[in-house]
Amino acid sequence: MQESLIHLYKSYTGTEPVSVIELNSSGSNRRYFRLTGADGSTVIGVAGLDRRENAAFTYLSSHFLSHGINVPEVLSVSGDGMCYLQEDLGDTLLYDVVKTGRESGDYSPEEREVLKKTISLLPKIQFHGAEGLDFNVCFPEPEFNGRMVLFDLNYFKYCFLKATGLEFDEIRLQEDFEAMREDLTSEDTTTFMYRDFQARNVMIRDGEPYFIDFQGGRRGPVYYDVASFIWQARSRYPEDLKNGLVQTYIEAAREFIPDLDEDAFRERLRLFVLFRTLQVLGAYGFRGYFEKKPHFIASVPFAIDNLRRLLKTPFVRYPYLTEVLTSLTEMQQFYVNAEDRRLEVKIYSFAYKKGIPADTSGNGGGYVFDCRSVNNPGKYEYYRQFTGMDPEVIKFLEDDGEILTFLDSVYALVDAHVKRFIERKFTNLQVCFGCTGGQHRSVYCAEHLASHLASKFDIRVKLIHREQNIEKTL
Repeated sequence: MQESLIHLYKSYTGTEPVSVIELNSSGSNRRYFRLTGADGSTVIGVAGLDRRENAAFTYLSSHFLSHGINVPEVLSVSGDGMCYLQEDLGDTLLYDVVKTGRESGDYSPEEREVLKKTISLLPKIQFHGAEGLDFNVCFPEPEFNGRMVLFDLNYFKYCFLKATGLEFDEIRLQEDFEAMREDLTSEDTTTFMYRDFQARNVMIRDGEPYFIDFQGGRRGPVYYDVASFIWQARSRYPEDLKNGLVQTYIEAAREFIPDLDEDAFRERLRLFVLFRTLQVLGAYGFRGYFEKKPHFIASVPFAIDNLRRLLKTPFVRYPYLTEVLTSLTEMQQFYVNAEDRRLEVKIYSFAYKKGIPADTSGNGGGYVFDCRSVNNPGKYEYYRQFTGMDPEVIKFLEDDGEILTFLDSVYALVDAHVKRFIERKFTNLQVCFGCTGGQHRSVYCAEHLASHLASKFDIRVKLIHREQNIEKTL
């Protein structure tokens, strides 16, 4: 392989390379080399195992470049089509640029900006890149189809679901798989589906994103790529960032679909997020349980967490699949993960007359906020039947307004504390809200802080309304 690339380089430049260094292939079956000339210039040499796959990449690269899309230029291809030289885009992967956010779950404004910039370019390759494209060249198939859907769903069933030991009815599950196949392929699309659009396949050069490893692309629905990028299991994007990335994509896509229906788009995207998550779990199962690669086993809880969040709204079209997946997310083995050392924030509501909740983590500290300065709905007979989770009390408190000002101060304090604890890799923080009866004001504050933190940070949030005997995990 290396000798063939050196020969190709010499044919292309007329000189021998002064150095040839193999690069990390990130699990790909292709091998990558950086070849450096006497003048210091570099190119990337690629040796593939499949001639058709190589041909797909070189064709797509040329086609996308002709449409003004940021991809590496293919400079020369060997006579047998088994290796080629391409433009060297450097060493900076988007994956590395957002490393701090990925590890902490707290993405900086700069990290958020480069992620939004990247996804804003996705519609260009999907819509503009599809213009005049010969999809028959795509490898290994020209289009996203029902056969591919069932292949991936059964991959999940046999390589992951069965390996967990969870009992299920294969006939009923297959019926829901068939319904999902029908729904996923119900739209006739003319767009390019990247298929593996994720942070490892985007290079950053001079602040601009460039797309790589698109040789597996084909004609298919745009939702697939959005789901792949935003719900990548180990990215740990907080909910507000996920929503912001979806919104950025929608705004960029309106250049090509001016009348795009945002609500309909988000609903259909949710289906593809489910499909992509099952596909990823199938891959993790095969690589982890069968090939015994610990990295993939360690990634499973992150994908399960995506699934857990997704199932908060059941998929009524697939009742048995929803039932099976819910059971899967409740399996204890997927809550225990040595690598998942995320901060857990316990948020309590309580009544002062029964004492401040004890800190069972052993850390001590945290916050206790006294809500008794806020106007109390409990002094009115009508509100005594309700709690701070009921719309009647919520309206009373928000119309009054004092509690909103109170919570603004709480958010500022707790946000700063959470960020610092994430940076220092602490694992526990406790926040308590107390009021007279632990029923109205403290419950409202605990609910709203929990939602605020869960949407802003990739942390575990446990909510306990002590006097109501209610516990929730967000």
